[in-house]
Amino acid sequence: MRSRRSTSRRSWNRPVRLAAAATLPLAIALAASACSSALGSPDPGGKIIAVGAENQYADVIFQVGGKYVQASAVMSNPNTDPHTFEASASVGRLVNAASLVVQNGLGYDSFMNSIEGAVPDSSRQVIDVQKLLGLPDSTPNPHLWYSPATMPAVATAIATDLGKLQPSHASYFKANAATFIRSLKPWTEAIAAFKQQYPSTPVATTEPVADYLLQSAGTDNLTPWAFQADIMNGTDPSAQDVAIQRSLFTQHKVKVFLYNQQVTDSLTESFISLAKANGIPVVGVYETMPEPGYHYQSWMLAETQDLRQAVASKTSSEHL
Repeated sequence: MRSRRSTSRRSWNRPVRLAAAATLPLAIALAASACSSALGSPDPGGKIIAVGAENQYADVIFQVGGKYVQASAVMSNPNTDPHTFEASASVGRLVNAASLVVQNGLGYDSFMNSIEGAVPDSSRQVIDVQKLLGLPDSTPNPHLWYSPATMPAVATAIATDLGKLQPSHASYFKANAATFIRSLKPWTEAIAAFKQQYPSTPVATTEPVADYLLQSAGTDNLTPWAFQADIMNGTDPSAQDVAIQRSLFTQHKVKVFLYNQQVTDSLTESFISLAKANGIPVVGVYETMPEPGYHYQSWMLAETQDLRQAVASKTSSEHL
């Protein structure tokens, strides 16, 4: 497991191991103030036990399920690199007790498949966001939640599956999903406003964490894709790509530099320093939702506002 500011590298498509409980200090966080219970134990209140592999998905489960759902997240620690997360036995118990699971897919959280396969349950509802969106395995960027189109589809699917589990509350879940989707409007409006006011803004990134957001905002990401993929996959980028990346800062070709705030190494730290030295604002983006104080929609809006602030006033925002 990598922690923030670590100097090692990692690969997002590497299989994640199911480790013994003692090998990993796991942070299992209940999403958005959902009621707590022991891991893997049935909820005495009759609530649907649900799990999001990442806390952004758990948060949407909670918003849709409301009072009838106990939603937990497997990954929520901002100091953890999700790409190399090692699931403990307690995670297995949590997932196996769940009636609804939401996971990202695209190899990002493949440990979930191993857990689910170890204890099959035909009644367990599993939403794989990759499959929900109809994305091929070759999709290069797994950070699907940064796309404005992702969570409306996820919320709708959650409402449908919760309705299957508790048919008497199906209309409640459907109404909550509709409310959640409407609550995304300030974010999508902020994206549209940025795109209109700052069209084709040149940006640089370390890896494609927020690329779907940047694409929606109409920015021009000048960092070579090969460089982004190498950083994401834990391999050394070519000398040519490193030189291109450096020139984006030294020749002032970009208006803002976005980096994965949860995972850096000596190379990405050097680019952060280079950007600052050349007066280019730096914005930190997150792979899992910062806690406490954020829901999915406020998190995405904050990231978009930080982007706007960086371009409009050259203000850096490395932390939420």
